[in-house]
Amino acid sequence: MFNILAFLIGLVSLVIVIPAQIPFLGWANWLALPLIAIGVIVGALSSSNSGRNFCLIVMLVAGVRLMLGGGFV
Repeated sequence: MFNILAFLIGLVSLVIVIPAQIPFLGWANWLALPLIAIGVIVGALSSSNSGRNFCLIVMLVAGVRLMLGGGFV
């Protein structure tokens, strides 16, 4: 159950992160990161790793975008 919930949280975060790849919308990644972190925590409580890994991939995409845009140093 936690795995499905983590995957759903990851999908909602991905919907936020995809438009945030457009210039001047990088601030949306800052909104998505706390949600992704919650998804990673929920996925860690699950016996399966797929939901957690999906959230980590979405977090990696958001983090790389923030580093390229100068939001992460």
